Amino acid sequence: MVESLELQLAGEPMHLLADRALYWPARRRLLIADLHLGKADTFRAAGIALPRGGTALDLSRISALVDATDADSVWVLGDMLHGRTDLSSWRAAWNDFRDRHPRLAIAVVDGNHDRALQQAGLDVECVGDDVHDGPFVLRHAPGLDRRGHVLCGHLHPVLKLAGQARTPAFWLQDGCTVLPAFSAFTGGHPLRLQAGQAAVLCNGRALVAVRAG
Repeated sequence: MVESLELQLAGEPMHLLADRALYWPARRRLLIADLHLGKADTFRAAGIALPRGGTALDLSRISALVDATDADSVWVLGDMLHGRTDLSSWRAAWNDFRDRHPRLAIAVVDGNHDRALQQAGLDVECVGDDVHDGPFVLRHAPGLDRRGHVLCGHLHPVLKLAGQARTPAFWLQDGCTVLPAFSAFTGGHPLRLQAGQAAVLCNGRALVAVRAG
């Protein structure tokens, strides 16, 4: 199993996983954000030369996390899609993934790239703009919510430590935790931590916690 860090969020035991995911043991639920299925394929269809296999790689990472955690559901906190839904290249990878996990429930919170999701035929549950579940509010964009601690994505947070490359990170704030973009083919929003804020860098193999003074 990839390295994990157990911590309490809103009083609930949660596991940060080094491969850019959050695991909620009480729900047996794997949470990821910003999967951006088909992004590179859409760019290639527009004539931009990019390597193939990105979607298959991201889906294989989800498979490994599901196997490692024994999760029975995956929730995508927005931006499951990116671009065209009719491209056979990434849809073949998606169908292979669903064939491997036929009993895995997949739910998606609406993101700004998910306008075509309901008509895409991907065998997922679209749960709307946000879901209040236990101590959490699951949504795409960051913010505070009086109903509970917000779990979200959208920003693609990254952090650069001295002498190292920019690394995807969980951004931990009072009342809100922003997950890193799960897709390997994304840009990043550089974090500037304020006093009392923390981040946990995740490079796919290890986790490094950083706290601002």
